[in-house]
Amino acid sequence: MNLVNRNGILWIDFYHQSERIRRSLGLTDTKANRKYAQMKIIPELLYKLNSGEFFEKENTKTKIPIFSEYAEQSFALHKYRRKPTTHHDYYNAYKKHILPYFGKKRLDEIKPSEVSIWQNTLIEKLNIGVRRVKQLRTILAVIFEDAYKDEIISRNPTRLATTLPKSQLGKIEAFSMDEIQKIFSVAEGQFRNFYAVGFFTGMRTGEIIGLKWKDIDFENREINIERTVGRGVESAPKTIGSVRTIDMLDPLVSFLKDQFEITGDQNAYVFMTSNNGHFFDSKNIRDHDWKKTLKNAGIQYRTIYQMRHTFATMMIENGEDILWVSNMLGHTTAKMTLERYARYIKRKDKKRAGFLEKSFGHNLVTMEKVA
Repeated sequence: MNLVNRNGILWIDFYHQSERIRRSLGLTDTKANRKYAQMKIIPELLYKLNSGEFFEKENTKTKIPIFSEYAEQSFALHKYRRKPTTHHDYYNAYKKHILPYFGKKRLDEIKPSEVSIWQNTLIEKLNIGVRRVKQLRTILAVIFEDAYKDEIISRNPTRLATTLPKSQLGKIEAFSMDEIQKIFSVAEGQFRNFYAVGFFTGMRTGEIIGLKWKDIDFENREINIERTVGRGVESAPKTIGSVRTIDMLDPLVSFLKDQFEITGDQNAYVFMTSNNGHFFDSKNIRDHDWKKTLKNAGIQYRTIYQMRHTFATMMIENGEDILWVSNMLGHTTAKMTLERYARYIKRKDKKRAGFLEKSFGHNLVTMEKVA
């Protein structure tokens, strides 16, 4: 019998009549516990194994739940650890793409090969993008990982499933300056101001919806981002780095002052519905005005999220510091910003490796003459 460390817990791992048996000892992996296992537990198990007593208890497999039963427990476990919108999205994705395939199977009978076939089916037959399938696989992996930690299964099959190919990030389709001007020329009321915030700050749409007038500091030309709104629920921003203070650029000031004339007396949200509340989410804006505005401006449809991409590419193309852009976007690190937008960095000196010519140019000419 072998002693194995799994997440800091001691397990025994051995074969009996060609069947592999793995059991948790329920002990933390310490020198003292290893000695106790070797001197006390393993001899007793060997005795029970040889006498048949080890297998007299009810087969543990009959106690193992089916996937759908345990999945509900897993979602309940993480419900208050996730943002409400995230929990809602994950659960809907689970019901649509995971439950139908694995729901009736017993947890310990799901093999890595089945996970691989499942994800291939999503890509090939349902035409779901690789990036989305990776998200679904993460949801599935969390359920199995919870079962593994609860010692219901001995391994997480998603860890051994076929690796998915690298996915491409969402396409960047930034608006040109001319297109932005056209949007401003046809947009009406507070939506015109909403789009100005999007184009001139790079804020996420949910963050714009969640803005309150107390977050707007005209005196210091700053905007504090402390919340987001999605699916009608107000919550903390996406990440810790998303809670930030950003600059109110000069072109944005007049738009915000115009918006103050519309909703400032409410002393609540910057952008409000006719019911004096915040918008439900970005789809509200998209369906109510964004599509119409782009059509009236004669611009081919692009997602409202492209305002954020437009800000980032516009700033980077014009030489703004990458750390400043990263803070404006609320990225956790500048590395994230570079990975997404590095190709938009322009060098003023287009000549590459000019220093080589300065150092070796004369010598190269001399060498050519000698040759």
